[in-house]
Amino acid sequence: MRYSKMLIPTLKETPAEAETISHQLLLRAGMIRKLTAGIYDYLPLALRVIRKVEKIVREEMNQTGAQEVLLPAVQPAELWKESGRWEIYGKELLRFQDRHDRDCCLGPTHEEVITDLVRRDVHSYRQLPLNLYQIQTKFRDEIRPRFGLIRGREFIMKDGYSFDLDEAGADQTYAAMYQAYSRIFQRCGLRFKIVEADTGPIGGSFSHEFMVLADTGEDTLVSCRQCPYAANLEKAETLTSPTAAAAEPPQPLTKVHTPNVRTIEEVAAFLQVNPKQLIKTLIYETERGVVAVLIRGDHEVNEVKLKNFLKVNDLTLASEALIRKVTGAEVGFAGPLRLNLPIYADYALQPLANLVAGANEDHHHYLGVNLERDAKVSHYADLRQITQGDRCPRCGAELEFLKGIEVGHVFKLGPFQVLLIPIAINDQFTVTTAEQLYMEMVAAGIEVLFDDRDERPGVKFKDGDLLGIPLRVVVGPRTLAQHQAEVRHRQSQEIQMVPLAELLGYLQASIAQERDDPNHPHQ
Repeated sequence: MRYSKMLIPTLKETPAEAETISHQLLLRAGMIRKLTAGIYDYLPLALRVIRKVEKIVREEMNQTGAQEVLLPAVQPAELWKESGRWEIYGKELLRFQDRHDRDCCLGPTHEEVITDLVRRDVHSYRQLPLNLYQIQTKFRDEIRPRFGLIRGREFIMKDGYSFDLDEAGADQTYAAMYQAYSRIFQRCGLRFKIVEADTGPIGGSFSHEFMVLADTGEDTLVSCRQCPYAANLEKAETLTSPTAAAAEPPQPLTKVHTPNVRTIEEVAAFLQVNPKQLIKTLIYETERGVVAVLIRGDHEVNEVKLKNFLKVNDLTLASEALIRKVTGAEVGFAGPLRLNLPIYADYALQPLANLVAGANEDHHHYLGVNLERDAKVSHYADLRQITQGDRCPRCGAELEFLKGIEVGHVFKLGPFQVLLIPIAINDQFTVTTAEQLYMEMVAAGIEVLFDDRDERPGVKFKDGDLLGIPLRVVVGPRTLAQHQAEVRHRQSQEIQMVPLAELLGYLQASIAQERDDPNHPHQ
């Protein structure tokens, strides 16, 4: 191709809109042009690069046995409502109505569509494992698109989805994708790190991000200087021991007047104490109610960790009015004493004694606060952001903080955890009991699929085996007459008759055992 015949509109000057080197070079080299915020035209040179990257991706994916498909960009709302993500995905999901007033969205991802395809056309376990991928345009309505192609609204993504017979098969596929992604980025000549990551709105049990190291990267990651541990900032664990004992004897609880002293910095200066000796009490609203979260004064809450710990989707700091209602004081004077809320504290507070906390009274704080003596902490957990100076949670060595750009992400989503099957669907007592059990499991955070279809038991059992859900709970007139439910463990094929009153605890224990050792038969 002759240069004179190609569209390569280079620029001598750097456009004012370009904030990063990559964005500047793409514009100046005539590779992209902005159409509107976060949406770009790919010119001939850029498209040639994209096609070469696609070739590498296809070669590595095809080598693993994955098959390429192409799925629609426009998706019906029904699928997203069925998965529950229509409400929780956020404003990045561009929703609209077609001419028939049917709710739709532009696909930011394709879990719903691919799962619908497979459930309609895969009818036997003999068709598994199945690994499908596509290279297609996605749209996410970012609130503030920036850095050119790094944070755009419309972008090209390779996304793949595997369907496996069992947990062991899912592990094998995950490992295969992990290696394939590594080879892709190596062939592209990228300097990257593989880090533990939060699964976010996609969900799942664990995931890894592939991060290209770059000073202009939006993401911060931590990496151990001695061992392989690496994680993004949202996922990074802290080393603090959850069992450490208080280092000094407790002092008496003393209330002090702190007029107009609200922030951590103001309180520390007024009382002449180190911020590490302060308890920061934060009040959050969730869909399950209001909670209090305690962290050390010099730390910040990691809201991703907190959401995962609480198993909630909605998490917002309480309003001034709500804080006044639940604490009895203005903002800045909340504390854990005599607080009639569930209280969750970060591990870093557990070994500390004689702290300072708000008194839940305007313009007052307490000195000599000892949480074990003075407050009712529901649970301690890792709830804070990792900071400079923290040590590696695996080996205790020094951590380094790096900037990176996410270029790949693999998730292990899993099957539901429990399949609930009522038989004799026309028996009102069976249906009512099954509905009650379903609501109890959902409230307990169990991922349960409730087969409420009007189908014969044999059909439900066959479909359940195809789905591969680890635990199957069956209720019907015969079992309910004995106040029991039948629980079948897929891995061991063991069947247990469990009293209804003990069912929830039994399932939670079984799920924990499956998570810790999915190959271990149930005891």
